[in-house]
Amino acid sequence: MYDLAPLARFGGLVATDLRDVTHDPEALDSAGFWAVCADFEGRLTCARFGDVRRAPVPPAVPGAWTGPGPGDWTSSLDRAAYTAGVRAVRAHIARGEVYQANLCRVMSAPLPDPDGADVDALTALLAAGNPAPYAGTIRLPAHGVEIATASPELYLRREGARVSSGPIKGTGRTAGDLLPKDHAENVMIVDLVRNDLGRVCETGSVAVPALCELEEHPGLVHLVSTVSGVLREDAGWPELLAATFPPGSVTGAPKSSALRIIEALETAPRGPYCGGVGWVDADSGHGELAVGIRTFWIDRPHGLLRFGTGAGITWGSDPEREWEETELKAARLVAIASGVYESGAPDTDVPGASGKAISR
Repeated sequence: MYDLAPLARFGGLVATDLRDVTHDPEALDSAGFWAVCADFEGRLTCARFGDVRRAPVPPAVPGAWTGPGPGDWTSSLDRAAYTAGVRAVRAHIARGEVYQANLCRVMSAPLPDPDGADVDALTALLAAGNPAPYAGTIRLPAHGVEIATASPELYLRREGARVSSGPIKGTGRTAGDLLPKDHAENVMIVDLVRNDLGRVCETGSVAVPALCELEEHPGLVHLVSTVSGVLREDAGWPELLAATFPPGSVTGAPKSSALRIIEALETAPRGPYCGGVGWVDADSGHGELAVGIRTFWIDRPHGLLRFGTGAGITWGSDPEREWEETELKAARLVAIASGVYESGAPDTDVPGASGKAISR
C-alpha cells in the first residue's frame, strides 16, 4: 500500500510530512526530527519529518486492520528445533565460548489483504491490548519499513551528553516464576552494557543506578536494570550506535561470540526484531530508541506479517522452559494481531502461538 502517507508515532508524538530518508547515522547529529529503525543485521533507516506534534494514538477502528488467521502462523524454529538450539548454546557455554546467548525465532503469517494492510491500524490495536512504554510506529512503505512495536525495553536514551540504557533480562508470568538464573542473566548483560557504553563515555561516568528491578507488563513481569553515562565530547550518534549495536540484551555475552552462535543456530534474519526503533530530535540533542522486541513488521514483497520472540540462554537454562518463555512473550501480541485476543484469557491459550516450522 504505497499510497499511504509516511508517518511515525512515538511517546505521544506523531510525525508527518516526510522530508528526507538516509542510511547515514551522521544525520542524527545534524538537524530535524528523525524516526529511526536499525535492523538487527545492521541496515539503518533514518527518516526526517517536517511536522511533529503531540497526538495520542487514535482509537482502533473496527475493520481497519485485517490480520492473519490465528492458525496461519509459522515459526522459523519449531519446538524441537528451538529446544535443540538451547542445548547447543549450553554446549558452547560448557566449552567456555560464551556465558549467555539469546536464541530467537521469527514467526510469520500471510496477510489476507496485503494491499490494504496499514501498520498504523495495528498500532491502535496494540495500544489498547498491550500498552508499552516504548510503543511506536514507523510507516515508510516505499522504503521497506513498516513497523508496529510494543517494546517494553529501552535501548538508548540521550539527553544532551547524558545517555542511558535499560536492559531487560528475566521474564516470568509472576515474580514467583523468576529464578536465580534470571538474576544472573540480568547481571551478565548489565556488565556487557557497561562495557559498551564505556567505549564512548567519559572515564568514570558509567554507573548502574538500578539493578534487577521488577517491572510488571501485560501478562508478564521482567527484571530491568539501568546503566547510564556521559558521552565524550568527540562522540555522537554514529559512535554511540557503533559501540552498542546490536543491543546486548538480545545478543549475549561476550557479544562477538554470541553473535557467531546466533548466526549458526537461527534460520531466519531478525530484521527490525532485536534492532533499534525510535526517534531522535537532532535540534534538542534528545532521542529515545527502544530495543525492537514485541515488534511486528510487514514484509510486503512476500505479503507476510512477521513477529519475533526469543529468550536468553545460560548454563542454568532448561530447554522446555525457554521455549515456554518464547511462547509467553508471543501469545498476547499474536492474538491481538490475529483478532482473537480476549482480555482475561490465559495468554498461552492463544491458537497459533507456537506456529509450525518454516525454512529460511
